[in-house]
Amino acid sequence: MSAAPAPTHIHALAIEPGDIDFMGHVNNAVYLEWVQEAVIAYWQRMAPAEAVAQHLWVALKHEITYCRPAFLDDAIVATVVAEGVQGARAFFSTLIQRGEEVLAEVKSSWCCLDADTLRPARLARDVVRRFLPE
Repeated sequence: MSAAPAPTHIHALAIEPGDIDFMGHVNNAVYLEWVQEAVIAYWQRMAPAEAVAQHLWVALKHEITYCRPAFLDDAIVATVVAEGVQGARAFFSTLIQRGEEVLAEVKSSWCCLDADTLRPARLARDVVRRFLPE
């Protein structure tokens, strides 16, 4: 029997005039902000309130493949899915899209921290199951 698919989180993204670079499209650095915003929103939506209060996330690595530019008036969304957890690390995949058109594909790894000690912390198994059903 195969595992249930991981739930996805669809997060609307806003493009601000300051996001536009000298070439007239969204600056590549803005995509990093979007990924962080979308992954944190996914965590806050899926995790129980007490887990959200007890844990913080810091990005360890982002691997971004830019496919198409985004422009000021575009309606875009980020779709986030958890891909795995290993110790205090979690791995996410994020697609940034304008309609059906993929603008960027992002693979990222994050470290979960205890909110009080700021030290790496493993998530409880029941919390992980919310993101990665067995």
